Amino acid sequence: MTKTIAAEGSISAGGSLPAKQRVWDLPLRLFHWSLSLLVAFSLYTGINGGFSEMDYHMISGYGILTLVIFRVIWGLIGSTHSRFRSFVNLSELIPHTRRLLKRDQAKIAGHNPLGALSIIAMLLVLGTQATTGLFANDDIFLEGPLVHLVDDATSDRLTTVHHFCAKALYVLIGLHLAAIIFHEIYKRERLVLPMISGYKKGLPASVDKPSFRREYVTASGLLATCAGFVYWLVKYV
Repeated sequence: MTKTIAAEGSISAGGSLPAKQRVWDLPLRLFHWSLSLLVAFSLYTGINGGFSEMDYHMISGYGILTLVIFRVIWGLIGSTHSRFRSFVNLSELIPHTRRLLKRDQAKIAGHNPLGALSIIAMLLVLGTQATTGLFANDDIFLEGPLVHLVDDATSDRLTTVHHFCAKALYVLIGLHLAAIIFHEIYKRERLVLPMISGYKKGLPASVDKPSFRREYVTASGLLATCAGFVYWLVKYV
């Protein structure tokens, strides 16, 4: 029987498929877990709110901003399934949602349409939260490094947006975890392990082979550039 590829990049159950194929490149996986740790740390320090905790909160915010900038650019130049054009497909959102409860739904190599929507929302919220934090204040003793560029009223409004994004982030994290549980238990589709190893099972042979230059040299240079930009932004602007 011949295997077929569905419109949204999914693979039908027919045919003999390789045991596993590489989907997520190393920079994407490192981004995912680094961002997860920084977001958890930022939420923790933001809730505690002590003086020393808020210093760490601001530093983790700079790290999040660095990673968000990195991910946006990597979404343009990274490997196939890291690129936005490979998974941002609004035309497939409704058809995919209608098939969501089918356990035998064909596997998708990269992000599915709902996952793509979640990623875009997460990047927008985190990017907005990290950026507004640069201009925020707590009306007591802490101010963002760029607060001198705006007046008090603007800083207060941006602080409100910063706090709103934190609440929105809780919702997005909850939906993300619920989606993982749903796919892992109900659909029997592994999501966590592939984001660690980079490999998914039951997919056809990948044409996107690992590239040392892209995954180590280019990604390292890009991350250093993003970090340097954020450092310049908070220190010298």
